[in-house]
Amino acid sequence: MAGATAALASPAKPTIVLVHGAFADSSSWNGVVKILEKDGYPVIAASNPLRSLKGDAQSVADLLTSIKTPVVLVGHSYGGPVITEAAYGNQNVKALVYVAGVAPDAGESTADLSGRFPGGTLGPTLAPPVALADGGKDLYIQQEKFHAQFAADVSEVDAKLMAATQRPVTVAALNEKSTEPAWKTIPSWFVWGDKDKNIPPQAQVFMAERAHAKQAIAVKGASHVVMVSNPKVVASLIEKAASAQ
Repeated sequence: MAGATAALASPAKPTIVLVHGAFADSSSWNGVVKILEKDGYPVIAASNPLRSLKGDAQSVADLLTSIKTPVVLVGHSYGGPVITEAAYGNQNVKALVYVAGVAPDAGESTADLSGRFPGGTLGPTLAPPVALADGGKDLYIQQEKFHAQFAADVSEVDAKLMAATQRPVTVAALNEKSTEPAWKTIPSWFVWGDKDKNIPPQAQVFMAERAHAKQAIAVKGASHVVMVSNPKVVASLIEKAASAQ
């Protein structure tokens, strides 16, 4: 009976909301989701529109209003700026986790931060932009260059599938300036691969230190899709953020 009372008294685990980045989709979180759900966490892998920073962040913010438990908000790559915007002023978000993610300050964009330090090689691997009816442009990574650029530590078979199913991001979204950053008021955790060719590791170190991250992990040999190749490491860090007081 005492055990049952203790179980009733224990607070519900926070909901983990995962936000994918550019050139990816929600399935990039599949390995992490399996671990988190096995460990008893409610999980939502949100669909990021990849159209504009303001609009993408609003779509995540709208989702957050429907969740009644505390939330750990996780962003990969361009999903980092999206969670940075979406969580600002939201009292329900208890932690931010950046997974090879960009954590911009006010006035900075994804393009600014990924280009500030040497080592990024995304530009030459992009396909010619796709012109959109509204005057914007969509970007894709050339499929034959996707494996080496984006997912070098993933099997060739899986990388080929990821390349074919990649979601495009607009040029405008990558260059849109961030406003007030949530990481200044919400505790943050960072993890990235030390072989990341999209967002240079030096940029990751800079952003983690600037945000006074509770913990920052560089995964040896990991690519930009560290959550695909190293789901246990990423899930473990998310669970640390979820259980932090």
